[in-house]
Amino acid sequence: MSESTNPSDTNRNEQHWAVEYDVEPIRIRDPVAEALAVLEPGEPFVVTYEDLVKAAGHSCPTASGAYRIAQLGLDALYPDDQPVRSEIEVLAAGSRDDATYGVMSRLISYVTGAAQEDGFGGLAGGYGDRRNLLTFDAFEPDSAEPTFRFHRTDTDETVEVTYHVSEVPDGGPALGNLQQIIDGTASEEDRELFAEVWHSRVQAVLSDDALFTVTTVKQ
Repeated sequence: MSESTNPSDTNRNEQHWAVEYDVEPIRIRDPVAEALAVLEPGEPFVVTYEDLVKAAGHSCPTASGAYRIAQLGLDALYPDDQPVRSEIEVLAAGSRDDATYGVMSRLISYVTGAAQEDGFGGLAGGYGDRRNLLTFDAFEPDSAEPTFRFHRTDTDETVEVTYHVSEVPDGGPALGNLQQIIDGTASEEDRELFAEVWHSRVQAVLSDDALFTVTTVKQ
């Protein structure tokens, strides 16, 4: 193997982001990764918001909202331990065909591993099975805002997270520059103003806990 293709050479994978976000990563254990020596026993995967941006292909209040829903839900569900994939069931209040719930569920699944029947079935004997851990239209929410529940299959505890997306800053008229950016007719000033406003909205979602309500669901 040549030096240029050495997988330990992390410099060749350096990312150059146009914007940097301030938000803590999510740490989550994966028993399959530990069993296959991808991770040391007890060591978590570290999932950053930038990882979710890669999965989504863009950064927006929906993607950042999904990240924070997962982060806050897992923090509440595991106050003293690290969350564990294959032990986390995700319940969405809306349908898979809904534009918001569909996108958010895909990103929350990326973090938690929870999937429908087409998910990873685990190692021999079903160890680490993640199938049927993601359910849509699972409950009737108290709010029209995006709402998810996270259930620990090992303790039977459940928490609910509601994202008050209607309270996210609207960004003002600068958001109207997007069409000109897509058309290629926007000036550099228009592009810079749009980017500043757009990413400020994303950062607000990543920073403002008041945009979310976390509650314990009584069984």
